Amino acid sequence: MPIVELHLLQGYDDGVKARLGKGLTDAVRFVLPAAPEAVTVMVHEMAAANYYRGGEMRQPAPALPDPTRIVHDYLSAMERRDLPAAQAMLAEGFTMQFPGAAPMTTLEELIAWSKPRYAFVRKTYERFDAMPGNGGAIVYCFGTLHGEWLDGTAFEGIRFIDRFEIAGGKLIRQDVWNDMAEAKAQA
Repeated sequence: MPIVELHLLQGYDDGVKARLGKGLTDAVRFVLPAAPEAVTVMVHEMAAANYYRGGEMRQPAPALPDPTRIVHDYLSAMERRDLPAAQAMLAEGFTMQFPGAAPMTTLEELIAWSKPRYAFVRKTYERFDAMPGNGGAIVYCFGTLHGEWLDGTAFEGIRFIDRFEIAGGKLIRQDVWNDMAEAKAQA
């Protein structure tokens, strides 16, 4: 039974500690064939007043935002067409790649590209998978698309996967895979 001990400065809320516990459990299970309930994570908290580095008292860094929440909030803002809210979640140099399209760097490009394809599209989420990567986080979002073609015909059940890269709490890249072209060809 693997046991992981984490020493943490006081001040982090229970949600942050839960994210750390899950992340450490997942890291152990990535290497060892252990069931989640077989991995023990012990969090030892220490008063920040007792923390020194370089001979100076230091304060703990704030926790990074949950990358899954960032992705969900971004996709929700896009679905509502709240472009200022969505734009605020993008890092400088953000790039997105959709099936059959050249890379795009602005939300306006995405809207112009999608305009001749469908009247609207919405997502039903099956799950979000988050992991560390590239100096930040990688989040995969899985689910199905539903909406309306330009002729007013409804569609639903079209599979999609979105992959996001996040650094510094901002989205830096989005890659999209879906079966929309195949579904449209059969409509």
